Amino acid sequence: MGHDHGHDHSHGANKKALWISFIITTSYMIIEAIGGFLTNSLALLSDAGHMLSDSVSLGVGVLAFIMGEKVASFSKTYGYKRFEILAALFNGVTLVLIALYIFYEAYKRFLEPPEVASFGMLTIGIIGLIVNIVVAWMLMRGDTEHNLNLRAAFLHVLGDLLGSVGAIIAAVLIMVFNWGWADPLASVIVAVLVLISGWRVAKDSVHVLMEGAPKNINLEEIAKTIQSIGEIEDIHDLHIWSITSGKNALSCHAVVTQNLTIQECQTLLKRVEDQLRKKGIGHITIQLESSEHSHGNSLLCSDYKGNPPDPSH
Repeated sequence: MGHDHGHDHSHGANKKALWISFIITTSYMIIEAIGGFLTNSLALLSDAGHMLSDSVSLGVGVLAFIMGEKVASFSKTYGYKRFEILAALFNGVTLVLIALYIFYEAYKRFLEPPEVASFGMLTIGIIGLIVNIVVAWMLMRGDTEHNLNLRAAFLHVLGDLLGSVGAIIAAVLIMVFNWGWADPLASVIVAVLVLISGWRVAKDSVHVLMEGAPKNINLEEIAKTIQSIGEIEDIHDLHIWSITSGKNALSCHAVVTQNLTIQECQTLLKRVEDQLRKKGIGHITIQLESSEHSHGNSLLCSDYKGNPPDPSH
């Protein structure tokens, strides 16, 4: 119950942070886009484009939290928790596409640097930096370490913050040295950082959707934890995956050393579940078998041909 209460509290705080961040980001994105057109600054326009993706990603993130609150049904037995991961994947792919577009626009501007209204660019860049710092601070108060959806939104905003810094530096260089190439150069630097962030979020999202083992879970350690319980002789068909960020699940078959009564089985399962919850696994399904009825000898899965898979992969 304590775990569920903590998760619900974190969920509500994350959703509130995304809501407020969405409103602030969308409002300033419109201002920065207008400013970028008026000053003819690619650094500002690319930052505004990134803020547009932020606005969309924050909106999708809020929708993901709302969808995730829907109860499970006969057709969606886990509910809509995975919608958060789909939102994170969407945001990661969007970041990559935005970075590629900025590279393209910067290339054209390196060839023909346009006139840029540096003072207006500097003013809007400073305001944008303040806005992004406020939004990033709000999102950092949420669970950006464990919630992939919130982390994706935070990385969007962090990229924006760096974009604002780049726009400010470029504006100063144009004002002082008349270096027109500083504008597209600032955009390229930000695009590289955005590309890296987007790739990481997309990769982590695909890992969850492929039901890979959570990165904070050591599969061999979990197996040893289960096998350390006296009545359990061996385990096989072990699967560990994430339903969504912060909600890990496990299923396996456990071979017991002797025939147990129903009451003894319940007590044994309770002990295993208590140990696994300490390891960060909340949704646990274990099938107990006697050695005579055991139908597998592979730790991971018996539904393959050839050699057992490498646990390190």
